[in-house]
Amino acid sequence: MVRHIKRRKFIALGGAAGIVGFAGCIGEDAEDEANGDDNGDNGDDENGEDDLEEAQPEEGGETLSLHAGGTEGTYYPLAGDMKSIVEDQTPHGIQVQSTGASVENAASLGREEAELALVQNDITYFAYNGVELDEFEGEPLENIRGIASLYPETIHIVTQEDSGIETVEDLEGASINTGDAGSGTQVNALQILESAGVEEFDEQNTDFGTAADQIGDGDVDAAITVGGYPLGAIEDLSATQDISFVEVTDEARDTLLDDAEWLAEDEIPGGTYDGVDDDVETVSVQAMLATHEGVDAEIVEEVTAAMFDNVDDFTTQADFIDLETAQEAMPIDLHEGAAAYFDEQDVDEEDAEDDAEDENGEDDEEDE
Repeated sequence: MVRHIKRRKFIALGGAAGIVGFAGCIGEDAEDEANGDDNGDNGDDENGEDDLEEAQPEEGGETLSLHAGGTEGTYYPLAGDMKSIVEDQTPHGIQVQSTGASVENAASLGREEAELALVQNDITYFAYNGVELDEFEGEPLENIRGIASLYPETIHIVTQEDSGIETVEDLEGASINTGDAGSGTQVNALQILESAGVEEFDEQNTDFGTAADQIGDGDVDAAITVGGYPLGAIEDLSATQDISFVEVTDEARDTLLDDAEWLAEDEIPGGTYDGVDDDVETVSVQAMLATHEGVDAEIVEEVTAAMFDNVDDFTTQADFIDLETAQEAMPIDLHEGAAAYFDEQDVDEEDAEDDAEDENGEDDEEDE
């Protein structure tokens, strides 16, 4: 499909549930979500079955459904960590379900079909406010609540090394796989292309596993995905093909950050993937754990405490999951149970912002 884009501003609403600054997730280590969902947003198991061991609640505990992502992405193993930690530390059992990730998971929370879900923060924002995606347009899911921000999900734009495509502006007229149709990955991809003034391109829509094959076979010029690096599918591709990444230029990035406040500056460090030695400037969203207001506050507080009192037990995205950053870029209201835990720890959103600014050398007099 050849797409012609009319420039418009993507909605970035403010207010009480507005976006908190994203400082603090710049240039660090993120892991995978193989589809944009390896970021969580595609990567679904077609049957959506529960693939980890059955939930094991103790007497007096509850079985909680945790909607993750595709089994090849980051959300699924991260959910496995959460299951182990919560079941070790509380009487509750966790049933992990593989899904199509963020968009599907937000909708499941809105219908109260899951107690917990892993979701990109931008998708949570769209769902809560009923904007941007057809799934939510005009039907805000005002019952969803945040528990914690977890780690940055970096936007990767991959191409063959000899493609001649170096910056996002070079994608004018190219064939581009923007992720599954209707996914958060596609939303992010179209935002980036618009910000760079790319108005005409041949858009392909598949999961990133298929997109990686298309890159390798020369069937598309570039593919866009979202996830914590290193992404497994890109690691596999770079092991057999000479690849490079398309840079989001300063101008395009400035436009993005003005128009889509849920995005943050980020970079893919050189050496993350075979054959790509230089740092690549890009942007990121944030992975978060969400719930809905109908879940008992005591249960949510216990789940939150289990996670953040035992962060050393995480094996996926362990470098990022931290009490001090757990409320950064939280786009919706916290669940009262999560808020109670953070209040007990004397951590609030303002502290998280200040800590993030200090880490990045902003508003820090010692760095001046």
